[in-house]
Amino acid sequence: MKRLLFVLVAMLLVLTACGQAPAAAPTEISTNTEVAASTTAPVTEVPVIVETSTAVPTSAIPPTASPTALPTLNYPAEGYGPTNFPADMNPLTGLKVANPALLQRRPMLIKISNMPRTVRPQWGVSLADIVFDYYTEEGSTRFAAIFYGNDASIVGPIRSGRFIDGYLVQGYKAMFAFGSAYQAEMDRFLKADYATRIVLEGPITPLKRFDPNGMNHLIVNTADLSTYATRRGLNKVQNLDNMSFKLSAPAGGLPGTQVFVDYSTANYNRWDYDPSSGRYLRFSDTAELTSMGQNEQYAQLTDLLTNQPIAFDNVVVLYVNYETFSKGIYDILLTGSGDAVAFRDGQAYKVKWQRNATDVVSLTNPDGSAFPFKPGTTIFEVMGQATTFTQSDQGWRFTQRTP
Repeated sequence: MKRLLFVLVAMLLVLTACGQAPAAAPTEISTNTEVAASTTAPVTEVPVIVETSTAVPTSAIPPTASPTALPTLNYPAEGYGPTNFPADMNPLTGLKVANPALLQRRPMLIKISNMPRTVRPQWGVSLADIVFDYYTEEGSTRFAAIFYGNDASIVGPIRSGRFIDGYLVQGYKAMFAFGSAYQAEMDRFLKADYATRIVLEGPITPLKRFDPNGMNHLIVNTADLSTYATRRGLNKVQNLDNMSFKLSAPAGGLPGTQVFVDYSTANYNRWDYDPSSGRYLRFSDTAELTSMGQNEQYAQLTDLLTNQPIAFDNVVVLYVNYETFSKGIYDILLTGSGDAVAFRDGQAYKVKWQRNATDVVSLTNPDGSAFPFKPGTTIFEVMGQATTFTQSDQGWRFTQRTP
């Protein structure tokens, strides 16, 4: 009855503020105005719920250390996963955590803005276990960051949800914090079995406004979000099996020390393998291009919270079906299986991704055996099935293709 009441109240607030948007001209339900990533005219948006919340002063934000994980010394040759992880091991990273109590809660999926460029550097990305980077519309991309084995005192700027987030919330059994959504997307979210795990800005939720330089960003402290989930009776340990991890790189890899990921002329990035850390460093676009892949300009992306480089142990490019839902909206069907290319330890591997309706994303070799992630964090670059790639002395280049 409580869940039904929650859903009905949320739907009433959405519909009262915004009305029903026609499919041909999608309207985003938003608590703040979105900015298009290209010169194309942005989709019209209207506010849904205007809540007054106190901005968080910088002095109130405690410092947060780099990701906490116990050393990988004595890591068994056979690795861990896809099941039977030790109680103190994060099944999303294959690493033991400093505070095993954190693993007794749900993961938290938080939407983080990546455009316009003025939102960079973002807060808290370096502390996420897994990040999904995907195309939204009008040349832009957005992050869906999953926090489980670490807390971050500030994550943001938080932005709107997209259809793909629903698949991720189901697979990772996560709390779902976001700032807005188009009407059709919000309708799907509110009717889903995870509707009670949706967290929007409001007087009793932990999402707050932070106003450095007059930007009025929406942010959250993951510890506060977890406490909120506990208070609502939602914070229970979940089955997050299916990923496999090995410390040593598999045989048969190809050179993979540099990866270019081109989503659009407005949004492109590069991953450089750093042998000293064994991780891939993120370099993001600093200018829009006149032609894809020509005269690119990059700057290294860092975390505004930790002052650490944005770096991942695994970079995985997924080929996924981008289905056109309506003009300006894609339903990225991240269920089933498809081709992928995994990068770890400076090497590249052609693999397959798979995910059933309630599973996390895992990888297999072409023969069906489990492909092991490197213990640590992972970013998934979610690209269209028709995406093209080239392999040369300069590295691997993936160029997004959508319907």
